Amino acid sequence: VREPNETTAEHIPGTHFMPLQSFDPSQLPDPGDKQLVFSCRSGKRSVTASLLAQQAGLPYDSHMAGGILAWKEKGFDTETG
Repeated sequence: VREPNETTAEHIPGTHFMPLQSFDPSQLPDPGDKQLVFSCRSGKRSVTASLLAQQAGLPYDSHMAGGILAWKEKGFDTETG
């Protein structure tokens, strides 16, 4: 749920972009057999997105604690562009 300027600067490979500013739970992609996990820079906006999805009746309650900062701290790759 990072904003466009943030995802251009850096993002987790393979992510689907849906900024929190224009977040619409009805527009979430069907994850199929994968787990949908919300992420942002530090984990705060991802909690908000998760709660909004739940309020819309969707079963998505996972978010990435610590966001992309924690992802990078663990040594996982990111992309730009």
